[in-house]
Amino acid sequence: MVGEGILVGLLAGAVITLYRISLSHAERLLRQLTGQAAGSPLLMAAWAAVLFVLYLAVCRLVLWEPATSGSGIPQVDAEVMDRIDMPWKRVLPAKFLEGTLCAFAGLSLGREGPSVQLGGVSGKAVSRILRKERGEERLLVTCGAAAGMSAAFHAPLAGVLFAIEEIHREFTAPLIISVMTSSLAADFLVSQVLGVAPVLSLSFVRDLSHAHYPLLVIFGALCGLLGALHNAGMFLCQEKLFDRLKGYLPYSRYAIPFVIAWFAAFFFPELMCGGDAIVEIMMERDGLTVLAVAGLLVGKYLFTTVCYGSGAPGGTLFPLVVLGSLVGLLFGMLTSSLPGIPESYVSNFMVLGIAGLFAGVVRAPVSAVVLCFELTGTLDALLAVSIVSITSYVVANLTRVEPFYEVGLGRLLGVTPEDQDVNGSGDRMLHTYNVGAGSLVEGRRVSEVPWPNGSLVVNISRAGSNIIPKGDVTLMALDELLVTMNSATDWDTDLIIHKLCAPSVERTRGDELLEGQRKGS
Repeated sequence: MVGEGILVGLLAGAVITLYRISLSHAERLLRQLTGQAAGSPLLMAAWAAVLFVLYLAVCRLVLWEPATSGSGIPQVDAEVMDRIDMPWKRVLPAKFLEGTLCAFAGLSLGREGPSVQLGGVSGKAVSRILRKERGEERLLVTCGAAAGMSAAFHAPLAGVLFAIEEIHREFTAPLIISVMTSSLAADFLVSQVLGVAPVLSLSFVRDLSHAHYPLLVIFGALCGLLGALHNAGMFLCQEKLFDRLKGYLPYSRYAIPFVIAWFAAFFFPELMCGGDAIVEIMMERDGLTVLAVAGLLVGKYLFTTVCYGSGAPGGTLFPLVVLGSLVGLLFGMLTSSLPGIPESYVSNFMVLGIAGLFAGVVRAPVSAVVLCFELTGTLDALLAVSIVSITSYVVANLTRVEPFYEVGLGRLLGVTPEDQDVNGSGDRMLHTYNVGAGSLVEGRRVSEVPWPNGSLVVNISRAGSNIIPKGDVTLMALDELLVTMNSATDWDTDLIIHKLCAPSVERTRGDELLEGQRKGS
């Protein structure tokens, strides 16, 4: 597994290195051309013609390989869950070209989501070349996803935790070892070509004193609320705008962000692409006012929402990092005017904003903490970052707004909260469970298992085939169950189903659970 992890990491690292170089050249050329065309009606019209050609090319590529639409992270999730089978020979070149073309067009999309997908299909390529079984192939896809995240951010530990916390969602020795080797191999290769500097170089001027830690709780709660608002706005844009465009797909949906990209190129160039221009502005901060920061924050969010909501091939992680920095900068500028709050804390809050918004949007607080550690290169702020991340995570969950990639996965699989809301709450979560040998549900019909209230089995995967979970279907060992449940009772429901499906659960404890569920029903 170590050897295979290294192979996946090297291949994914090579692909992401070329991808990052391609994106950098595309963005540099974009700014040169639009800068020269600004103010000239003829050249501005010519750029509109270029955007139209780019728009047609991206649409044709997505039609050629539909698995490349969006960020790519939900597709990797579904691949690891064995719900889809991405054709890696088509996904890899298509996603590479689509990301480059979207960057050249100036769409507000990040490279991290596509990097995760490119890394995932690199892992699948290694698996197919080595003729591995499907179970090991899914593990190597996770390795590739970690390598993609590591190579995109120059953050190998964040890549490992993101793959485990967000994609595979289980901790086993073979998984951790192979994912770590893959992530480290990818980061090593990228560092040899692009250098060791992080993609976003931030620093803590000095740690906050304990007397100011109440500010961290307030800021964490604010990030949690903004994270929930971020997700709610994204979902609303998808449902109320783009889901209503049902004809001439993807042409009808992609036309909107490409038109906005033309206006952004000449009137709001800072909003284009992932957000590197905004990072430069934040680093200088010369003459930057609170109103200007708020304008950048709102403008970047709206442009990113439209681009991502359309399903255009590109991610949101780097724009999310930029938005988090803007939130921290805005909070730091406002609080620095309070008595006893040094202005030097402004830089600190930019880092804390990344962790807070990441935890509130993605609901991966550990990955958020480690990402900030790798971006700053210091553990001095570990306690402060952890407080903000955990507070944001808790507050975001209390809002009942669903995690970002959970909803993307549900939409990809055709399992939406509206379709599966058995209790009418509107707040749903998706989880997968493996039926263990000798577990309490093995050999029982679906209708005979007293599932927790508010939960519903929506799919059974057995030996690579999907089975409709009718009441008379008998569950077998190694079945993989896709279950939707109320987010309000997610913790308890998840615990009970884990106990029911676990192979090592004691029969007496299992009988108590079954009896308790019968009485509860």
